[in-house]
Amino acid sequence: MVTAEPEFLAPELMDVVRLFEGAETLEIFVRCDRQGGLFTGEYTIDGKTETKDYRDETEGNEKSLIKRYAKLGLYELLSAHFQKELPWGSLTGIRPTRLAYAELEKGRDFHGLFRTLRVSEENTALVGQVIEGQRGIYEKKEGNVDLYVSLPFCPSKCDYCSFITAPIGKTRQYVPAYLGALERELSAARGLVRNLRSIYIGGGTPFALEEEELGRVFEAVAPFLKDGVEYTVEAGRPDVFTRGKLDLCKKYGVTRICINAQSFSDRTLEAIGRKHTKRQLYEAFDLARPYGFTVNCDLIAGLSGEGVSEFSNSLSEAIALAPENITVHTLCLKKGAKLKEETARLQEGELGEMIALSREVLRSAGYGPYYLYRQKYMAGAHENVGWTKKGYASVYNVDVMEETTDNLAVGANAIGKKLFLREERIERLGSPKDIPTYLSKTDELIEKRAKLFETGLR
Repeated sequence: MVTAEPEFLAPELMDVVRLFEGAETLEIFVRCDRQGGLFTGEYTIDGKTETKDYRDETEGNEKSLIKRYAKLGLYELLSAHFQKELPWGSLTGIRPTRLAYAELEKGRDFHGLFRTLRVSEENTALVGQVIEGQRGIYEKKEGNVDLYVSLPFCPSKCDYCSFITAPIGKTRQYVPAYLGALERELSAARGLVRNLRSIYIGGGTPFALEEEELGRVFEAVAPFLKDGVEYTVEAGRPDVFTRGKLDLCKKYGVTRICINAQSFSDRTLEAIGRKHTKRQLYEAFDLARPYGFTVNCDLIAGLSGEGVSEFSNSLSEAIALAPENITVHTLCLKKGAKLKEETARLQEGELGEMIALSREVLRSAGYGPYYLYRQKYMAGAHENVGWTKKGYASVYNVDVMEETTDNLAVGANAIGKKLFLREERIERLGSPKDIPTYLSKTDELIEKRAKLFETGLR
């Protein structure tokens, strides 16, 4: 349990506590202040009090600077207590690159700050490589927007998944009304888009829909498409791939698809609740190859029952299929995930070895990192990294991860964002997570979105 003065620090400090197994049983009280560039923190952990002082003359948001050093002090004390250093140090935010960009925009080298925050040299270098990988794509400009369409339907629910998706067998009754709601949302949104950079149809598993249903979605999106706009469909699992669905993608101008493998082990796929085999993954790649789409393949490090050898095999098999992008996720078990209650915590050394192996093997195979993000409750406090062959980085992934553009998002559980760059703030518009509530509030969402995005068009 954590209590703090000022009170706004408590949730931030809990994020640090969760990094260390066993730390949540400690009684922690923190009192902090910052005067004239000197931060002073008094930390009481299970009755023992220590003080941490940090000097930083940086001008900026005072509240943010207090959070930064309060977390650093607690991290250093817990690191000593548990005799454990973590790869991202005291950084708990999901976008380390944003902090690096903020330093660069102020004419400062981010390496010094990352060193202070105890980020490993390897991860500091990784951030620099990601920034280099975003060159030519990263752009902050008023009016830039990405379109996201949510299709929260899956063939089955994976045991590690905490999303609101349910097996389509249980939600098919909502599909007609859901498609109608999407069509209304997309029609109303046409006048809200100025400079479209990308379109992303995600899920869920969009290919879980029947061909006619998927065609309705493509038809509703079609008026937004212009030459040069990246267009991604997160096709998903191989057991729902058909030639007809790929034909539709080609017909409507889709340029990228995702084939989400997660693992190339049949035993693992069965254990995590996926209803397909490794052979079907190969068949999906063979089916998609003639269409010329850029392909992304997802893998997860730390899946239940897998060790380094199994993960290494999945890496090798994915690389052999030659997708242009490979995303390596670290297992993250949130509330709502079946595996959260069933899975023992993965040994850090094993997971760290998997992450290090992925970096080494993918670089050797000609891939470079171009985006990364982190999540709470992520095993080993590691990260997710998108790797790409040269020239195939995804505009949508860069824009969303760095929050440099507006995101016009429609459908259940979609989170839209409007950026006000001059004011350095973001307003979010979240849709209801469950489908029935979303259907009952579609008109209200349309009205709120128009009000939010029209503000930026004036």
